[in-house]
Amino acid sequence: MIRTLCRAGGALLQQTQRTAPRLWVTPAQQRWASSLPMNTVVLFVPQQEAWVVERMGRFHRILEPGLNFLIPLLDRIRYVQSLKEIVIDVPEQSAVSLDNVTLQIDGVLYLRILDPFKASYGVEDPEYAVTQLAQTTMRSELGKLTLDKVFRERESLNSNIVHSINQASDEWGIRCLRYEIKDIHVPPRVKESMQMQVEAERKKRATVLESEGTREAAINVAEGRKQAQILASEGEKAEQINKAAGEAQAVLAKAEAKARAIRMLSDALTEQNGNAAASLSVAEQYVSAFSNLAKESNTILLPSNTGDISGMVTQAMTIYGTLAKASPKAAAEEAEVKSEELQNQSASSQ
Repeated sequence: MIRTLCRAGGALLQQTQRTAPRLWVTPAQQRWASSLPMNTVVLFVPQQEAWVVERMGRFHRILEPGLNFLIPLLDRIRYVQSLKEIVIDVPEQSAVSLDNVTLQIDGVLYLRILDPFKASYGVEDPEYAVTQLAQTTMRSELGKLTLDKVFRERESLNSNIVHSINQASDEWGIRCLRYEIKDIHVPPRVKESMQMQVEAERKKRATVLESEGTREAAINVAEGRKQAQILASEGEKAEQINKAAGEAQAVLAKAEAKARAIRMLSDALTEQNGNAAASLSVAEQYVSAFSNLAKESNTILLPSNTGDISGMVTQAMTIYGTLAKASPKAAAEEAEVKSEELQNQSASSQ
């Protein structure tokens, strides 16, 4: 019985094989659905396909991949749905942005059938319905954005279109996975103005960078001059300090040398014939000073007896003798004052 039915079904399939209507067809790519299989009682359903079976014209069940059995004449395979991801090219269309710029835009839609029952009985032409929904949603979303934001926010625009499509396609058993905008064409005049805007922005950036470079260079030059002045002042300060220290040491050295010379001179004068040596030295200095007259200035003051050298020497020695006598008296008086002070201190202590 089963063998007879199988033979009859095979012959009938060869003679009156029917072709399913075209589903998911686009102008760029035509995809023909597989031929609706005949009821041969024993059926093998391929993976990632769902066969919708009607019994006496009414939905009965969906065949799962693998081995399935049907009742001849009563059961009929009405739809074959592919559960793979489907790609649909959305035709190019015109849309107006928020700033009244007309754009020509197209895209690609990726979707998948989640419920074969809804996809078979929920909509007459799934491809046409999804394509029209994608186009209307795209126009609606583009009308909310300006031209500049359309190029900057393509990702958010795609996600908004997918969300809007999924809200309407849930009743069709179809899930939109993603939507991608392929090309955006703007009018030639708008394109020229955008190019001019880009060039102006680049010139502005170049001018700003050049001014910032000039400012940084001026700041660096000023900082360099400031550091140079600081270092020069510190060097001058150190030089003045060293010079003052050197002059102080030179003054001390001269004072010490002069003190030693005075001590040596005083020691020499206390020796025998010291006065004669002093007279000789004064005479030599008088002759030397007299020889330098009129060399440094035109104004000359001369004593009345310039030729009397002995008189000048005698006068100088008299002055020296007077000073020498006054100094011992002063020393003696100072010694007496000190001794009186010591005596007074000792008497007060007793």
